[in-house]
Amino acid sequence: MSKSLKETLLGACVNGENVLNELAVARQMGKDFTINKDSVDCTINRLHPSRLNLVVTEINEISPIAKQIRFASKDGYLPPFEAGQFINIFAEVDGVCTSRPYSISSSPRQRAYYEITVARIATGFVSDYMLDSVKVGDEFVATSPSGNFHYNPVFHSKTSVFLAGGSGITPFKSMVSEILDAGLDREVYLLYGVRNTEVALYNDLFEDYAKKHDNFHYYLVVSNDEKYNGEKGFINEQLIRKLIPDVNAVTYYICGPKVMNEFCENELLNMNIPIKKIRREMFGASGDVTKEVGFPTDLTGEEVFKVKVAGKVIDAKANESLLTSLERAGIKVNVCCRSGECSMCRVKLVSGKVFLSKGTLLRQADEKFGYIHSCKAYPLTDLEIML
Repeated sequence: MSKSLKETLLGACVNGENVLNELAVARQMGKDFTINKDSVDCTINRLHPSRLNLVVTEINEISPIAKQIRFASKDGYLPPFEAGQFINIFAEVDGVCTSRPYSISSSPRQRAYYEITVARIATGFVSDYMLDSVKVGDEFVATSPSGNFHYNPVFHSKTSVFLAGGSGITPFKSMVSEILDAGLDREVYLLYGVRNTEVALYNDLFEDYAKKHDNFHYYLVVSNDEKYNGEKGFINEQLIRKLIPDVNAVTYYICGPKVMNEFCENELLNMNIPIKKIRREMFGASGDVTKEVGFPTDLTGEEVFKVKVAGKVIDAKANESLLTSLERAGIKVNVCCRSGECSMCRVKLVSGKVFLSKGTLLRQADEKFGYIHSCKAYPLTDLEIML
């Protein structure tokens, strides 16, 4: 009987014949693991499925500008997640197939459903759809939970300071719920910045938590309401030092609009807080990329460039991410975080020039071989790209 290539190569090695004999005995007398050859893939797919089939089971209005939407699995199972992670929900809006990442605001200690919180924003293409059109019974496809914005017991302090702004409160609701409902041995300070009390999401819930749990401290910080009797202004160094007993013995987590996110990080850095103690949630595309440092001053953002891709030529505005332009043209791109972090939406830049928005986490290999994150790339000239 002729030998396989593997057997021939093994036989040529030192003690190769002994190895072949042992393999033959193992096949004859040992356990047959081939019957479980698919078990690894089954386990991985159960913990990290590529897609989730979801159905809306409940919608609750939690403020004049926001709703809480609850999703159950059509398949009867939702994978586990870390408090603070997100799912990317796909939708078709006005004929455009697109997606948006939403933090899971429910506790990971139960998985009968996932909850997200959607707040209305001024230029909300998808948020308006989610708030005005979605109803109980609607079905969606989403990615499995993703993201690195969560507690790590190996590296993070047992005392956490959460700095939230606007709808950036949603991952913190999940984190706080898990800690308090499960009685975890952690202490939390939550500083929540809003314009006025009317737009503060889950304020009553956090106030109730603070009354019942000694290890949870909640401060609502209002910037535009003179009648408010609590903390006023912005979450700056002075306020942090006032409210946190030992500013150097904690891990900081920041989630909120881009301007708030960067402001709070700078305040912490001015306090000489090490960058390794600051965790920031990437928070979507830039509101107005033309105002970012480095964007060409000779462009208004309204310029329209031509992009050659997949045998087509499409239009792309300078102030709109390349990913959005591709979606508007009906071109499908793998996508997850839409914040320049996960790299799923990367494309190869064959020719032309783009502006990469702040927060883009390009790998060294991407830079070397000309790949860009389409969610954070804005055309500055005509382009040719490769999917």
